[in-house]
Amino acid sequence: MTKLPILSAQEIIKGLQNIGYREIRQRGSHICLVCLNKKSVTVPNHKTIGRGLLRRILRDAEISPEKFQQFLKKK
Repeated sequence: MTKLPILSAQEIIKGLQNIGYREIRQRGSHICLVCLNKKSVTVPNHKTIGRGLLRRILRDAEISPEKFQQFLKKK
């Protein structure tokens, strides 16, 4: 099991956008992202997001932590 980093919301959103997600709306501090043929995900717009919440976001997005870390490195 890969140890997930502690990231900001913007870093997580950038990684999800590399996968194919796009922002559709924001309500308060929560940003909703959607992707074709995948479940939508909500990311709280905070400076730091802990490992547990990041793991939950990745589970909702149906992507493994290892694969997500590969997409984080892409630009």
